[in-house]
Amino acid sequence: MLELRNVNAYYGNIHALRDVSLTIDSGEVITLIGANGAGKSTTLMAICGIMPVRSGEILFRGEPIQALRPENIVSLGICQVPEGRHIFSELSVRENLDMGAFLRRDTANIKRDIDHVYSLFPILEQRHNQPGGNLSGGEQQMLAISRALMARPQLLLLDEPSMGLAPLVIKQIFSIIQRINQESDTTVFLVEQNANQALRIANRGYVIENGGIVLSDDGDKLLDNPDVQKAYLGI
Repeated sequence: MLELRNVNAYYGNIHALRDVSLTIDSGEVITLIGANGAGKSTTLMAICGIMPVRSGEILFRGEPIQALRPENIVSLGICQVPEGRHIFSELSVRENLDMGAFLRRDTANIKRDIDHVYSLFPILEQRHNQPGGNLSGGEQQMLAISRALMARPQLLLLDEPSMGLAPLVIKQIFSIIQRINQESDTTVFLVEQNANQALRIANRGYVIENGGIVLSDDGDKLLDNPDVQKAYLGI
């Protein structure tokens, strides 16, 4: 579904991504783990067209997308839940969901999809008239994921969905990510510092250091890898 081929990107003179290559197959959950500043979020921003690619290719279903504008990439079926959620705090929960469906014209299906995200996150239905800024951190993360789902993505990009959340909420969020993948066949690319949780639900994983991919394997094998355990799992 998605392939990065020797992607290089820069922040000014800082070489942020160094020949990054990876693949994501349809229906998979793939995770990218690494330390702060390693290039995880930059990788997602490059895929979404927010971070310019200096060289290399990003292919979605075999077609290059690295030169497309972000809104055109969304229309192809790629949607990101950004780090820090970035919901519309003054808009209601329902209005945030409507914004997620902004590019859609299938009005009849939008209502059905809102019902679907309410089934995933019942608390959002209870809060549907409340401003997004009044929600708890966990509820805001649920809203950010739901807003992205309203775009009906084929590929859902999640940037640090567990950041700042309580352990019980993290467990719920990761359970829902699995459910989204399994029930709707949505492919998931998950960037996470919580490597333990991320690798447990991932089919495969990549490790990024200093802007370059240094390791890739099945999720369970990375969990058992002594180097990964020492660097990212605290074992």
